[in-house]
Amino acid sequence: MKPISDFYTQLHQPKKTVITTHQKPDGDAMGSSLALYHFLLQLQYTDVTVVSPTNWAGFLNWMPGVKTVIDYEATQHKAQQLISEAELIFCLDFNVLHRTKYLAKHIEQSPAVKVLIDHHEEPQITAFNYGISNTAKSSTCEMVYDFIIDSGWGSKINLDIATCLYTGVMTDTGSFKFPSTTVSVHKMVAHLKELGLQHTIIHENIYDNFLENRLRFIGHALLNRMDVLYEYNTAIMSISKYDLKKFDIKTGDTEGLVNYLLTIEGIKLGAIVIDRDEERKWSFRSKGNFDVNTFARAHFEGGGHMNASGGRSSDSLENTTKKFYEVIKQYKEQLQ
Repeated sequence: MKPISDFYTQLHQPKKTVITTHQKPDGDAMGSSLALYHFLLQLQYTDVTVVSPTNWAGFLNWMPGVKTVIDYEATQHKAQQLISEAELIFCLDFNVLHRTKYLAKHIEQSPAVKVLIDHHEEPQITAFNYGISNTAKSSTCEMVYDFIIDSGWGSKINLDIATCLYTGVMTDTGSFKFPSTTVSVHKMVAHLKELGLQHTIIHENIYDNFLENRLRFIGHALLNRMDVLYEYNTAIMSISKYDLKKFDIKTGDTEGLVNYLLTIEGIKLGAIVIDRDEERKWSFRSKGNFDVNTFARAHFEGGGHMNASGGRSSDSLENTTKKFYEVIKQYKEQLQ
C-alpha cells in the first residue's frame, strides 16, 4: 500500500468512483463516506456513488446525500454493477475487507484503484493500492478532513461536507469526551464552525431522534440484562433475540448501550453481546489502559481501538456469554 499522499495528484482526473464502508455503518462511517462524496462532486466527479454493505440506522437518514446511498443487500445487482465498472474505490472506516460483509469479494475482484482511509489497528495493506491507517486519529471523518486539506482542496469544503464531517467526529469521540479528542479535532471543528456549521441541529438529529420503544428497551436491558462483576470492575449485558423482537429493535437502536455500563463507579470494562440472526455481536468499551482491542482479538474474533472494539461469535448466546465469564478471570489484575 503506497502512502495516500502519492494519490493526491490523481484527484485532478475524475473517474467512475465507488465509496464504501463497513457493514451497519455508524455516524463516522456514513459521515466520512458522504463527506467524501460531496467533496468529489465539488471536484466535478460526475459518476460517484456511496455503496453501503447493509442498511443503516434511521437516525442517520437526515444527513445530506444519504438518499443517494445504495444498500447492497437491498439492490445487489445494481451495487455489483457499480463496483465492477468502478475505476476508483474508496474504502473508509474499516481495516480489513471482510468488514464489508458480502461486498468483500466484489471489492477484492475489482480491477479498480483502491484507496484506504481508516483509523483501526492492523489494516489489510495488501488489499489497497494507496492509503493511510492512523490509530491516533479520532475518527475517519477527521482523516477525510485531513485528506481534503492536505491534498490542497480545503477551499472546497462546503456546509454539506462540514455537516457530514462533524457528525462522524462527534459520534466517534463520544461528543468529544474520549481521549482521542486531540487539539487537531478542536481545530477542525473551529474551522467547520467558521464555515457556518450549525452543530446543535446535528446533536438533536443524532441523539434526540428515537422512538419510545427504544427508551423502554434500554430500561429493560439495564434492569434485567445487566450483570456487574465488581471483583473484576466489569459490567456485562446480554441481549436476546426475544428482547429485540419484544421492543421492535431496529438497526442503530442498540447504539451506545454499552457506554451506560461505564457510567457505574469503578467499572473499567463494559461488554454487551447481542443475539443477531447470523451471529452474536460483541461490543467492548474500557477506561484507562485496559486494551479491549487486544482482548477482542484474543477471544472474540474482533478488534478495533484500545478503548473501543467489537467482536463476534458463532456460538449460542448462552455459550459465548459463558466464555466471557471464563476469560475475564485472566484479566483480574489488569482490571484492578
